[in-house]
Amino acid sequence: MSQQKSDYADDTDIEATLDDLPDEETIEETADSLRENGFEVVVVDSADEALEAIQSQIPAGASVMNGHSTTLEEVGFAEYLSEGDHEWESLPDEIWGIDDDEERQAARRESQTADYFLGGINAIARTGELVAADRSGSRIGAYPFAAGNVLIVSGVNKIVASLDDALDRLESVAYPLENERAKEAYGVESAIAKQLIFRQELEEGRTTVVLVREQLGY
Repeated sequence: MSQQKSDYADDTDIEATLDDLPDEETIEETADSLRENGFEVVVVDSADEALEAIQSQIPAGASVMNGHSTTLEEVGFAEYLSEGDHEWESLPDEIWGIDDDEERQAARRESQTADYFLGGINAIARTGELVAADRSGSRIGAYPFAAGNVLIVSGVNKIVASLDDALDRLESVAYPLENERAKEAYGVESAIAKQLIFRQELEEGRTTVVLVREQLGY
C-alpha cells in the first residue's frame, strides 16, 4: 500500500513549536554536542545529499537492515536499498520473502545484528542525546548494541533545546503522527511501548548521525 506523509500529517494535531527548523548556530551546537557524546556527525543540505552520505558510509558486501522510517523513505533510501544499484546484502528483501511467520520473525530478530542498521530518530536534544520509541522495538533494538554499525538519519526539525523537550517531542509530535500512519497502514493504533534515550556512543565510529537541513520525518 502506497502511503505518503501528506495522507495523514495535515489532519494530525501536533505541538508545532517542537517541529520548527532551527537556526544554523543551533544546528552546529547540536552537532558538536553529539560529537562530544561519541557520535559521528555528518551535516548535509538536502535529502539527495543525505542519500549520497549514506551510500558513502556503507561498504560493498555489507549486510544492511533498516527499521521503518519516514525520513529514510523521504531521502530515497528505502527504495534504493530494495531496487538500487549497490553491492550490499539487503536483509529486508530477504525477510519479506519468507512465507512462514515464525521463520520471518526469527529473521527479523537476527537482522538486528546487521553490519549496518539504518533508521530515524524522534528527537535530538541540543545537548547531544537521541530519543526514539517503537511499538515493537524492531527499530530501536539495534541502536544500543546489536548492530555492527548504526546510521541514524534525521531532519534538523527534530532538534530541540533539552532532553526534557526531546521527550515532550516524542509524545506531542512523533507519536500522534506515527499513530495516524499506523492506523492508515495497518488498521491499528501505535504505542510508545519501548523507548530509548541514547545518551552516548562508547564505541568509536560505530554510530553516525546524518543531519539534514530540511524538515523530514517526525
